[in-house]
Amino acid sequence: MSQGSPGDWAPLDPTPGPPTPPNPFVHELHLSRLQRVKFCLLGALLAPIRVLLAFIVLFLLWPFAWLQVAGLTEEQLQEPITGWRKTVCHNGVLGLSRLLFFLLGFLRIRVRGQRASRLQAPVLVAAPHSTFFDPIVLLPCDLPKVVSRAENLSVPVIGALLRFNQAILVSRHDPASRRRVVEEVRRRATSGGKWPQVLFFPEGTCSNKKALLKFKPGAFIAGVPVQPVLIRYPNSLDTTSWAWRGPGVLKVLWLTASQPCSIVDVEFLPVYHPSPEESRNPTLYANNVQRVMAQALGIPATECEFVGSLPVIVVGRLKVALEPQLWELGKVLRKAGLSPGHVDTGAEPGRSRMISQEEFARQLQLSDPQTVAGAFSYFQQDAKGLVDFRDVALALAALDGGRSLEELTRLAFELFAEEQVEAPDRLLYKDGFSTILHLLLGSPRPAAATLHAELCQGGPHQGLSLCQFQDFSLHDPLHGKLFSTYLRPSQKPHASSPGTPTALANGTVQAPKQKGD
Repeated sequence: MSQGSPGDWAPLDPTPGPPTPPNPFVHELHLSRLQRVKFCLLGALLAPIRVLLAFIVLFLLWPFAWLQVAGLTEEQLQEPITGWRKTVCHNGVLGLSRLLFFLLGFLRIRVRGQRASRLQAPVLVAAPHSTFFDPIVLLPCDLPKVVSRAENLSVPVIGALLRFNQAILVSRHDPASRRRVVEEVRRRATSGGKWPQVLFFPEGTCSNKKALLKFKPGAFIAGVPVQPVLIRYPNSLDTTSWAWRGPGVLKVLWLTASQPCSIVDVEFLPVYHPSPEESRNPTLYANNVQRVMAQALGIPATECEFVGSLPVIVVGRLKVALEPQLWELGKVLRKAGLSPGHVDTGAEPGRSRMISQEEFARQLQLSDPQTVAGAFSYFQQDAKGLVDFRDVALALAALDGGRSLEELTRLAFELFAEEQVEAPDRLLYKDGFSTILHLLLGSPRPAAATLHAELCQGGPHQGLSLCQFQDFSLHDPLHGKLFSTYLRPSQKPHASSPGTPTALANGTVQAPKQKGD
């Protein structure tokens, strides 16, 4: 793609260098007029029949899933199910699952390579994870165990299938849940072949297949050998990708069911045996397996990932949000009729002042409770539910188009720089630097703190002066353009009408989110 396409982001450094990877969070499907006519016809005739039959088969799976665990205690479910339950129910679910995908149009599953035994590789890692159709990879893997959210247990049929699978469940609301999941994965992976294999999608979320997202270390914590499994959809049109921005669930389902035939390639790579260092370092292990799989796929291995609910890309030495929450905050405030430039914040430089939601509403002269709650939620709250008013002041200043970038960065420095006895001038330390980058660029605080440490290397006070901070934010070949694009985009996000592209941090143009796709 050429520069300016939402599918790519351009390098910030104008000097020649290695090609930048495609944006894995955006998927666009361009159809010709003839293809649109074909999809309309097949979508009206073929897709409804396919989807209806597939849902019937999905509900037929429930009795087999229920029968396998019926009457078993929680203690019994801590061990692998064997005997007639395993034989009858496992084969029933396997056969009906293949029929379900066949009815949705996946007429062929082509398998390359050989699946390793559970003793050779207790863990399978599948990538790229690009769609809700990816569970089709479980079929040639003989229905291995999976890791899923505990909340999915309440979903009809899906919950029954997770119990049938003896899935390892993780709860987002229980801080101790992740630790228990790690222990359970390690217990099963080191059972000497007693348990079936466990399959992970190490990216943790869907992308557009053009690059691998950063692998999470969960599949690699046990330090046992893993077998990489590649998933490809070698169809003429990519109707299956379900990325952060692009066709939604119903559209992906409808387009795929409208295809006469969809093909899936599943390739088993040789088992990856970790080195002693990789066994001790799950992150290193995950990164190395990611590179092996990316090389086999012929696509880049990236550091892109989701942090919370936002996609994060890598620019230079910094991770930044694809769309900073600052933009969304601006939309909320302008929808409420508030002009950020007309708010007298009165924030005191260098000193935090914690305010409640009620004081926040009074200061910004907001009366609608829903607007107040929505705007207040954009700022980091402490244990008492208070926010630092300096954060609010900087956000409002950034949304006010009347300030130059030099004035804005000077204000940011003045708000968060601190005085230290041993330092001759006020300096910007790690916490303040991280807050500024998080507010203005959507950068995760740990990533910003790491960059701050790199910028301060060799300095006596581990802090940045105003001159150093502005050199970084205004004149650095990479990050200077990052600041100018996020804070003064040529097409401001709040001014964009529906369907109008907005500028991204990399200097490219980003298509707007399509609601209802």
